[in-house]
Amino acid sequence: MNHPNPAIVAQSAVRPLYRWALWLLCVSYVIFGFVGRDPWRNSDVAAFGYMRELALGNTSWFAPTLAGLSPDIEGHLPYWLGAWAIRLAPSWIPMEFAARLPFIVMLGLTLAATWYSIYYLARQPGAQPVAFAFGGEAYPLDYARALGDAGLLALIASLGLAQLSHETTGYLTQLCSTALLFFAASSIPHRRGTSATLGFVGLLGLSLSGAPTVSVLLGLGSALIVSQSGQASPAKRIESGIILAMATLAAAGIAALLGLWHFNAVMPSGFKDIQSNFRLVLWFCWPAWPLALWTLWRWRRQIFTAQWNRHLLLPLWFWLVAVAAMMTSRPADRALLLGLPALAALAAFALPTLRRSIGALIDWFTLIFFSISAITIWVIWIAVQTGFPPKPAANVARLAPSFVPTFSWIEFTLALGATLAWCALVWWRASRNRDALWKSLILPASGATLGWILLMTIWLPMLDHGRSMAPQIKPLLTLIDDKSGCVGGYGLSRAQIAAISYYGDLTMVASRNADRCEWIITDSDATPPVTEVWPNAQWEEVGGVARPTDRTDRLVVLHRRER
Repeated sequence: MNHPNPAIVAQSAVRPLYRWALWLLCVSYVIFGFVGRDPWRNSDVAAFGYMRELALGNTSWFAPTLAGLSPDIEGHLPYWLGAWAIRLAPSWIPMEFAARLPFIVMLGLTLAATWYSIYYLARQPGAQPVAFAFGGEAYPLDYARALGDAGLLALIASLGLAQLSHETTGYLTQLCSTALLFFAASSIPHRRGTSATLGFVGLLGLSLSGAPTVSVLLGLGSALIVSQSGQASPAKRIESGIILAMATLAAAGIAALLGLWHFNAVMPSGFKDIQSNFRLVLWFCWPAWPLALWTLWRWRRQIFTAQWNRHLLLPLWFWLVAVAAMMTSRPADRALLLGLPALAALAAFALPTLRRSIGALIDWFTLIFFSISAITIWVIWIAVQTGFPPKPAANVARLAPSFVPTFSWIEFTLALGATLAWCALVWWRASRNRDALWKSLILPASGATLGWILLMTIWLPMLDHGRSMAPQIKPLLTLIDDKSGCVGGYGLSRAQIAAISYYGDLTMVASRNADRCEWIITDSDATPPVTEVWPNAQWEEVGGVARPTDRTDRLVVLHRRER
């Protein structure tokens, strides 16, 4: 039995978003955050450290190490991409920016794949709006384009996407691979060859980026849904499902040959972990998750039916796998990142059923939230530059006592231009009662982009001071007189070793062999201390440097004096 379709959409409601505006929004979102900043602490700089070691030929391509330490993420693909980019880039391009070039492309592919996925899902028979008695309903292709625009805006508006999608880590590789697989499963009835190829690329990318289990779950689930849904003949549906299943098994086999299969699931230890994951979903997936819940409610009769509707079941399956990965992986936010394209698709299908009052509520909340956020960013920046208002300036001085503010006309002009564009958009949105499907998401996506641009321009010196390791590592390296030999690292994290190796151009040695070097860099809180580990050598503390924003994080340089 075919249940009534809840989507009632007139042709006037599917007018497309201006292509130049959508392109400008996407390009701005992608570029800012990759350009002009230092590698940031922890995952970002650690991943860059492995890429640099591969590019310099200091480690094996199939078992990369950094001072004897293996990567946190077991997949090799992100390190290969960064290393290849470093090798191919001209010498005048900084090494850390060269490593980011493939990741810029991958974020752009993620946005494009999400748009086309929703576009093809919206063309499914079960997703089409109700036909009017006297005509005037939305044309199928125009309806699909409008939902594609809305889904892309929902993805950009997701608060959790901004930082993680601009890091040069395997998590962005996993996100891009998931988006490519999502596109393949959504479009395979329309583009068999292209979908099969990109589906295999996505599955292989997931497997080689440290997520082979997720790759198998998504691949086999997609194969099952594709084989049971759509308007094609049963034979063609089954053939499409077999193609995806074979691609899944092939990608899993390659991961097994490379030894990338490791089951290290971490189950929630109690109510606190469940509560923490719940809070993570609330902010990380905003504003897509309320719209996705509305979709599940309004389209519930199309979900629980013998006739499988791919436009609902496919994004729902991708989202459920991401939630399961979040609950059994650490860090949880990196796993949840993989579900954002599917959640954006579910959010898009809420718009044809959304009440006008709910759309107005989203507009007003977004306007107030992002306007206040932008004002706050500007006020703090002005306080840092001028000392007025005094309280924000004092707070920054307390949190980063050694920070020296600088002024850049380029950053100021870009930030001011983005702010004026936001004001123009708000005026344009409020001056007309537009009935386009994507109208409720244009302000959230633009507001999220505005906040990200402001942080990556006028706030970038402060963020680099707090999140980059250069302010701590560069003064530390001046304490080492002879940099021609090896330097031992004891009690250091991967990020610290990567930063020391890059900024000092040093040869770092693993902790177990650190006593072979004349110099050792150690964490002040490392236990047991160096003097107890190697008591036969006399170690003299030359000096130490604390991190500017955390005085308890102190690195110490030791010089060996033979007895």
